[in-house]
Amino acid sequence: MLNNQIPTTNNPSPVPSPRPASPAASSLSGNLFAAAAPPASGELFSVLLERPDLLIERIVSSDQLSPTLYCQTQDEWVVLLQGEASVQLGAERLQLQAGDYLFIPAQTPHQVLATSAGALWLAIHHGPRGAA
Repeated sequence: MLNNQIPTTNNPSPVPSPRPASPAASSLSGNLFAAAAPPASGELFSVLLERPDLLIERIVSSDQLSPTLYCQTQDEWVVLLQGEASVQLGAERLQLQAGDYLFIPAQTPHQVLATSAGALWLAIHHGPRGAA
């Protein structure tokens, strides 16, 4: 994005919200760490790139989460770029540190249980979208 600005939405709900239209090709650059202050509570989702079978998001987490169960229609690959997090993936509880990544197959129940303030994620959703 131009001027390191990343459009954001504060959406702690598992129900997908309408995403902003994909940016023009000339604005497909930015900085993942720019304007990354954590929200007071929940998570802040920023769409970085959206295509028919691909969604790339930056997620900034607060340390005040209400754990929400997700079960998405697309595969998701996520990397924790900064901070720490506790994630429930199916029956497994994982403790993540900066640099750790996960592959979450479509229809796999998962939730973020806790994060450090300012935990920063990069999430890549791939595959056909549809009703959960």
